[in-house]
Amino acid sequence: MFREAADSGRVVAEQLRLNRPLAEALGQRLRDVAPTAALICGRGSSDHAGVFARHLIETGAGLLTSSAAPSVASVYATAQNMRGVVCIAVSQSGKSPDLLASVAAARGGGAFVIAVVNVEDSPLARAADAVVPVRAGPEHSVAATKSFIASLTALAQIIGHWLEDEALLAALETLPDRLEEAWALDWSAALPTLREARDLYVVGRGPGYGAAREAALKLKETSGLHAEAFSAAEIRHGPMALVKSGFPVLVLPQDDESRDDTLSLAAEFAGRGAKVLLADVSPAPGTTALPALSAHPAVQPILLIQSFYRLAAELAVARGYDPDRPPYLNKVTETV
Repeated sequence: MFREAADSGRVVAEQLRLNRPLAEALGQRLRDVAPTAALICGRGSSDHAGVFARHLIETGAGLLTSSAAPSVASVYATAQNMRGVVCIAVSQSGKSPDLLASVAAARGGGAFVIAVVNVEDSPLARAADAVVPVRAGPEHSVAATKSFIASLTALAQIIGHWLEDEALLAALETLPDRLEEAWALDWSAALPTLREARDLYVVGRGPGYGAAREAALKLKETSGLHAEAFSAAEIRHGPMALVKSGFPVLVLPQDDESRDDTLSLAAEFAGRGAKVLLADVSPAPGTTALPALSAHPAVQPILLIQSFYRLAAELAVARGYDPDRPPYLNKVTETV
């Protein structure tokens, strides 16, 4: 896990270079298709990547975007009208039966299907109208790291070209070097809080909510830690009642319109005596500061999750776990 996460900068540099002509052509095709809605299909880390993509599409294209419920097709065999919809399916292996059923139903209903997949000769790739290779290469640790980051960058590159977002595309050009910088950041200040923790909230908002969900999943997988992810807005609807003195909260803001509200929430939790771990460009009173990099707000969550992966690998070892072989889990999960 540690070695594979550390390799993300190199993976992303190669991916962005090789995928650029494809992403440019696909961006033009999406402008020609002019979809009226978008559907994101994925499970686990791939679903979290879809949460990130959903935010970029909804705020950038103003297009209604939804996460698919694969069981609608795979279990309930319900046909849906997908005319005018772009369906983006994200997967590492490209062979989970429920994902394949969902994609087949979407395409059968008239959707234009894009597969963002690491295994280029997978059933998912063969089922799609267009394929965007993740190009993460073999990933041996059960816990996905470089494949998740590469999925985020593949999605961001497609969306950047689709929306002709020059600021986002420019930020992606510098991302490989920034990932190296993010990997070098020291988050070990979080270890005293998390080494003995039993429960944890991870908080993000906007494009960072997908990163918060990914961080919570990795803490479950690799450290046996009961971690739950919430939007900085959603946590106020009940879950914040658990945040009392000593309760750990990892906060992952980015520098956009959501930042002030997320930092206000972190300050409120710190005021209650919660153990707030704040990954931000500026330290805040009452919190444990985790260093972060300033960047385009769509790129910041990618950098934050890279810094987090280093912490997660170190935390797993500190808690007596093997991060490469989580109990009861397999690398490829084939759900129906």
